[in-house]
Amino acid sequence: MPTITLRPVNAQDHAAWLALWQAYLRFYQTELAEAVSLSTWQRLLDPNEPTHSTLAWVDGKAVGMVNFIYHRSNWSIESSCYLQDLYVDSEVRGHGIGRQLIEHVYATAKTDGCIKVHWLTHETNATAISLYEQVAERPGFIQFRKGL
Repeated sequence: MPTITLRPVNAQDHAAWLALWQAYLRFYQTELAEAVSLSTWQRLLDPNEPTHSTLAWVDGKAVGMVNFIYHRSNWSIESSCYLQDLYVDSEVRGHGIGRQLIEHVYATAKTDGCIKVHWLTHETNATAISLYEQVAERPGFIQFRKGL
């Protein structure tokens, strides 16, 4: 098993983060305007924004990414954490990197005063669902949305 190092992104990580971000978007067969990706990156670096990112590194190469956002809830005094984006390079899947990134979000969110971490995945993402069922509960809610 490779040695995995996790650390929050910094300004020098843009190229590494962007490569994983673009691979993540391709995985979900979607595209975003370059301005959206740039805005997301700038928010991740802004300490006044509630959004964060951590990269997983193996031998000096970024091989995993998790982006997460703190937000208020009407159901608690404490904030919650939305794990919005999780991606591990296909060449290193199966080594526990996804699990480590999730556990990192749990620990970071708890330290920062959040009461829970939640996320979504596509119903066809069986590999991810298999992991998620090991590290979290499936509450049974169905998502609805409408673009505006």
